[in-house]
Amino acid sequence: MNKNILVISAVAVAFMLVGCTSGGHSPYESEIKVKLSRMSLEQKAGQMVQINIDVLLDPQTGELDADKLDYVIGQYKVGSILNVNVSGPTAEWMGGVISAIQEKSLEACGVPCVYGLDMIHGATYLDGGTFFPQEVNIAATFDPVHARNMATVMAYETRSMQVPWVFSPVMDLGRDPRWPRQWESWGEDPWLQTVMSETAVRASQGDDFNRIGQENVAVSVKHYMGYGVPASGKDRTPAYIPDYELRERYFRPFRACIEAGALTLMVNSASINGIPVHASHKLLTEWVKEELDWDGMIVTDWADIDNLWNAYFVASDRKEALAAGINAGVDMIMDPYHPEVARDICELVREGRISRERLDDAVARILRLKYRLGLFDNPIWKRDYPKVNCPEFEQMALAAAVESEVLLKNDGILPLNPDTRILVTGPNGNSVRSLSGGWSNTWQGTCDPHYVGRFNTIFEAVRNEFPRTVFVPGVCYDEEGQWWEEKDIDISAAVSAAGNVDVILACIGENSYCETPGNLNDLTLSRNQIELVEALASTGKPLVLILNEGRPRVISQIEPLSNAVVDIMLPSNYGADALALLLRGKENFSGKLPFTYPKYPNSLHTYDYKVCENRSTMDGAYNYDAVMDVQWPFGAGLSYTTFKYSDFSVTPEEFDADDTIEVSLTVENTGEREGRESVIVYSSDLLATMIPDVRRVRAFTKINLKPGEKRPVRLEIPARELAFASDDGRWHLEEGDFRISALDCNKTIHCSSTSIFR
Repeated sequence: MNKNILVISAVAVAFMLVGCTSGGHSPYESEIKVKLSRMSLEQKAGQMVQINIDVLLDPQTGELDADKLDYVIGQYKVGSILNVNVSGPTAEWMGGVISAIQEKSLEACGVPCVYGLDMIHGATYLDGGTFFPQEVNIAATFDPVHARNMATVMAYETRSMQVPWVFSPVMDLGRDPRWPRQWESWGEDPWLQTVMSETAVRASQGDDFNRIGQENVAVSVKHYMGYGVPASGKDRTPAYIPDYELRERYFRPFRACIEAGALTLMVNSASINGIPVHASHKLLTEWVKEELDWDGMIVTDWADIDNLWNAYFVASDRKEALAAGINAGVDMIMDPYHPEVARDICELVREGRISRERLDDAVARILRLKYRLGLFDNPIWKRDYPKVNCPEFEQMALAAAVESEVLLKNDGILPLNPDTRILVTGPNGNSVRSLSGGWSNTWQGTCDPHYVGRFNTIFEAVRNEFPRTVFVPGVCYDEEGQWWEEKDIDISAAVSAAGNVDVILACIGENSYCETPGNLNDLTLSRNQIELVEALASTGKPLVLILNEGRPRVISQIEPLSNAVVDIMLPSNYGADALALLLRGKENFSGKLPFTYPKYPNSLHTYDYKVCENRSTMDGAYNYDAVMDVQWPFGAGLSYTTFKYSDFSVTPEEFDADDTIEVSLTVENTGEREGRESVIVYSSDLLATMIPDVRRVRAFTKINLKPGEKRPVRLEIPARELAFASDDGRWHLEEGDFRISALDCNKTIHCSSTSIFR
């Protein structure tokens, strides 16, 4: 093969599977069988409960309380602990706590405890851990190497804390920008999510998921599934998704990760089509455990079994809710404050409301996880992790930030000369907190003072590259209030400062938030920030909008006032340094939006809308029409150079379900700067028995080109990937024409026969 031709196979990315030994065929089945035979009902029930660490600690000292430890683990045999109780604990502190927990756990039932943490964008609950950009930024790179780096570093640094299990990657498709967790996702496209999530799973768990090494962790892919599209746009509220769409868009990436060896799965906190997912036997048992023959473990999210009776009202009390969830397929109950749940499980088994077989199946899955993690041989591990927060890891995080920030508009003002006099203004201009977002030291991303000074804000990073930089906020966030609250509104001060500079960087967007506290009622940017930008534009000075936000806030009122727009999203600790390098031109922009940026609050679309959703005015009395009007489309992103695609070909021109479609093209850098280009290939089904999507991402890769350089690229798409899911639970690849496209190139090919398959 010509080494200059890049081959990216969708099969290689998603289907060259480790071969998950499902159905209880791990190397540990005999040990599990013996262990189960020797465990009491109480010990088994305790394994199924996970408790928050705060329940074990003295509230005054923050240290383990021996009496509480005896109550939770000694009496109730609780098998799992999660969370931290301080911002950024040290590895030494965590190691001491977990050592004591393991000693008690082995004494109480001869089974080690498994500790889990939310490590969403790096080892973000470790003092000195390396923070990578949030998942939405990693998706914007369109390069899975950054997902691999983030997962590898996160696993290594998490293991240094004696923690072997993480609740990540997040796999919720961010298809509704109102949803406050959109930034935790890989964006709105299922294939992009599949590639990034599967890459993260493999990097986190290592080469052999049956024997997780001491530099790797078990993952919990979450939140299964459909969590990111609540009908109201509010967190933890109902979604209504047809089964065919569940399979095609939402289940498909989870299936790929499970087949790639993901050891645990965390459940969507909300409901789908009126059924809480925690109580859905169809989704938890039939689709995952039976159809995929998966022998992994399913854990609830925070207190979600309680929600079955006190929020969703599908159960009358906690015991009935426990029976509903466990019988549906839940194996471990994250009930953060009630170890007594173990007693309730015992009673339900004795009453026959949970069978002994279901109990043993759940416990076997938990034991299997612990064996795979090596906890029976090494409940704690004594070794050094010298690379924690090393320069190598920092460079990985910086590189990811550079490639994730997206240039959406540029009239030629960027890049800037180093002598440029710059005004940095806006509430995000001098904030580390807003750069990182939630799950950063703390749940809501609020920062301890000792942490804030270790990394550059936008102002500090820009001043390092452009010495003639000043900062006047104009608008500030109220760090003592709610995340959306603003104070110290002094727009006139910013306008006055603009008189002495050449360029204004208006750093606008959102402060950090996470989950339900991040709900909002209007996607439009705050009135104070809009007025700040309008006042700055009135000065006549060139204006660059720097968008620092977890979701796309509507800026259609002020975008026309700008000379350039950069969406940095949540690039984390090294994101300001990355921005300064990009503004200076020392680095080149290459990020592309992994979501559709809306233009209006009531006009929210995804790139893969149905073809009938965008149409011209209909003839006749009613004048029906439908217009897709967005601020920037999925995949938008400029560079300081330009690229040209040519020699576009697609073979074979006639295909069936067993074929592999090969897309070939040549990419040329036609500008004067070195740059990186994400080549994204789409398919369009031109006629189908179900309304087709206008287009779907089927493959992508990223290449680097010097000025004037040309490079052949070849991408492969299994023909089966062009199928759509139907209400019958099967996939349909229908005879007919398909258009394959990349940028301004396209070819039509023909499927010669209809195939239906599982």
